[in-house]
Amino acid sequence: MMNTIPSTFGMIALAGLLAVPVVAQQSQPAQGPNAVLQVDTVRLTQGVRASKLIGSHVYNDAGERIGTMDDLIVTGGDRIVVGVVSVGGFLGIGSKLVAVPYERLAFGQDGRITLQGATKESLAALPGFTYGG
Repeated sequence: MMNTIPSTFGMIALAGLLAVPVVAQQSQPAQGPNAVLQVDTVRLTQGVRASKLIGSHVYNDAGERIGTMDDLIVTGGDRIVVGVVSVGGFLGIGSKLVAVPYERLAFGQDGRITLQGATKESLAALPGFTYGG
């Protein structure tokens, strides 16, 4: 039976696939025993590398800097992706981590991350997020 909980490496790899544009290669139709492992690289051209997102400033639609992308969380099974944003504080001291739905994040051609409709105050009002063990 196949393990449905992805390994840490698998979660990082998936987050990397979700996240700065990737050069596409035309893929051949999948055949043989490794067909299930083949990735349609053409579909990845609209993706953004997670390593380019983490540490980036997050802006609202008014162009105000409202936080910093601290991490991306990818769950197993249902594949929920959440952005963890650090808000408030100064140089990371006194800041609060909050989780926001990945679907609410927009990624501009210039690499800018926008969280539509958010403000520093609305993020600060969200429940705090803490990393599990």
